[in-house]
This record gives sequence, C-alpha cells and structure tokens, in this order.
Amino acid sequence: MGLQNAKPSRKGANILMLGLDSAGKSTLLYKLRYKDAFITMPTIGFNVDMMEARKDFTLTFWDVGGQKKMREFWSNFLEDAGGLLYVVDSSDKRRLEESRREFELLLKNESIKNVPVVVLANKQDLPGALNAEEITRKLKMKKYCSDRNWYVQPCCAITGEGLAEALQMVTTFARQYKKSKETFITLKE
Repeated sequence: MGLQNAKPSRKGANILMLGLDSAGKSTLLYKLRYKDAFITMPTIGFNVDMMEARKDFTLTFWDVGGQKKMREFWSNFLEDAGGLLYVVDSSDKRRLEESRREFELLLKNESIKNVPVVVLANKQDLPGALNAEEITRKLKMKKYCSDRNWYVQPCCAITGEGLAEALQMVTTFARQYKKSKETFITLKE
C-alpha cells in the first residue's frame, strides 16, 4: 500500500504508534486488529494498518520501529497525526527513563501540539510491572500533557486485556481533536 493511498479519509484519523523497541507495539497492533497474538520481529521501518473504530470512523495506525536508529525518523510521521499511542514496557524499569526522554522530545514537537495521547502501559502480566498511576508519574504526564487530552491505559498485548478500552479512548480523543481542528480551520477562513 503506497503512502499516497494511506491518506486519511474525511472520516478518520491517523494514529501514530510509538515507543521504544520491544515495548510491544506490533504485537499490540496485531492483537487489536486480529484478536491474535503473533510473535513479531523488530519493526524496521513501519507497519500501517486500517481499522474501522466506529461505523463512520476509520483509524489508520502507523506502527513505527522503536530502535535507536529508527527514532530519528519519528518526526517525519508527526505531520498528520490525529492521535498518539505511546507504548511502554511497564515491567522494564531500566529503560523507562529512556522511554520518558523520547516521549518528552516527541511532545515538544510543534507538529503534534495538542494532539491527544494515550499511553499503553503494556506487559501488565509480567511481575513487577508498574501500574497506570506509577507510569503516569514516571512519564510526568501531568507536566508534559497539560495542553492536550491524555490517558494511561494498563494493558497486556498477549491477553488483549485493556485494549478495547484503549481503542475506545483513542477513537474518542481522535474524533474530538478532529472536530476542534475543523472548527478552527472554519474560523480561520
């Protein structure tokens, strides 16, 4: 599917799925899409997947690789984003600081000013996984996301737990955001 065909329809939004490598982005996307857990390979480049969230609203997920060398390309995907799904491995306390730094950098980017954020606190099935409240604190959500809608959803890509809620949140946020943008454009004209 070429990039030109992947432009969002009037009735939909591009959802950017980012996070460090091994956070579980691709597995989550498969689980959302096919209700199946796949063994995935590290994503070099990106996966695109469209999903009808509600009968009149399509979400296009852009799951972009999270290896260090891929992260410099993240900003190329921000332009048309209607929502950001940021995935963290809640059990990997060692890399949470790195994840927070990347998250902070992302949110400072002008292209996604006000774009709503849903953080997926993935791998809740693993021992010692931080809960939503701890992830909220660690990522300094209240500080970095004061200008936008945000939500932290604990989930598990393997069992699918928390994914329906996450999808609902993303859809609601993306629709509100789209409406507010369209209103703003009308006012400008």
